Amino acid sequence: MRLARRMRSERADSSLTLSQMSALATLERTGPLTPRELAAQERVQPPSMTRITAALEVAGLVTRTDHPTDGRQVLLAASPAGVALLREDRRCRDVWLAQRLSELEPEDVLVLARAAQIIDSLAAS
Repeated sequence: MRLARRMRSERADSSLTLSQMSALATLERTGPLTPRELAAQERVQPPSMTRITAALEVAGLVTRTDHPTDGRQVLLAASPAGVALLREDRRCRDVWLAQRLSELEPEDVLVLARAAQIIDSLAAS
């Protein structure tokens, strides 16, 4: 958890909340979703997601289009600016992490690689 907090401090744009960044990343990863689907993916209540996506839309990071089959709904998607922000955010954190890893002894890097495999297998079960 300390590493995750430290990496968060390397974010490219700290004007967005973690919830906003998470929602934007979900839209980038999954493609367009309805607000309700996005709320379910992010495990938040729909009214909370409405506030999150409204802020992202005002910032130009999310686009809203009509749902193709249900006129009562809309689809949200990461805008090109949103995708660019996420890429820059990841790049900054990757640079920081790569620098820290380069300072480790080679055997410590191997231990971390093995630990990552174990954590992945735990998460998959």
